[in-house]
Amino acid sequence: MNAQDLSIIQLVLHASWVVQLVIALLLLVSLASWSLIFAKLVGLRRIRLRNDAFEESFWSGRQLTELYQSASRSTEAGPLERLFASGMREFLKLRERQLDAASQLDGARRAMRASLQRELDTIEGSLGFLASVGSVSPYVGLFGTVWGIMHAFVGLASVEQVTLATVAPGIAEALVATAIGLFAAIPAVIAYNRFARDIDRVAVQMETFSDEFSNILQRNASGVAGA
Repeated sequence: MNAQDLSIIQLVLHASWVVQLVIALLLLVSLASWSLIFAKLVGLRRIRLRNDAFEESFWSGRQLTELYQSASRSTEAGPLERLFASGMREFLKLRERQLDAASQLDGARRAMRASLQRELDTIEGSLGFLASVGSVSPYVGLFGTVWGIMHAFVGLASVEQVTLATVAPGIAEALVATAIGLFAAIPAVIAYNRFARDIDRVAVQMETFSDEFSNILQRNASGVAGA
């Protein structure tokens, strides 16, 4: 390859097959991580909107039984609404069995804790992929770079006079793998940290609601559920 022609595309085309394979793998991983990032952005925004809408409805003064019936029928309920429904369902079930107030409240709390964990597991889904991309991609790129440099120096063994012009193309080809590894890793790390913070906020909102709802159930445990 002409030392003057060091465009990224030409470097990739003239790289060894191992480096090309590494680059192709990193580009596929980067594409997958970007797809996940956009999907996660939309999903978390939808969760925030639905949680906020339900919390506003909950504190508007509507009866618990009315809210529960609405949540049970809804096909687009958010995590907070499903958390409420699970606690209320268990509370009403134990109430029908005429258990004491402490048992009713304890059962509702256990149901909400289980629901909270399920919801968080679902929300956190695929974050592990972003973490893996962020931590592994630079090393995969570095492997491609090391292999490419080795390949370049082996090729120079048959050259009588080694100059910067003969060394530069081979090293540049190898360094492309590291650059693409960083290109795949940096957005994944940034997105992972952003999503982790957003999910923590959702978790705090749900835990706070669970505690507040438990207090309401405690006041209603020996009264009428819709009071």
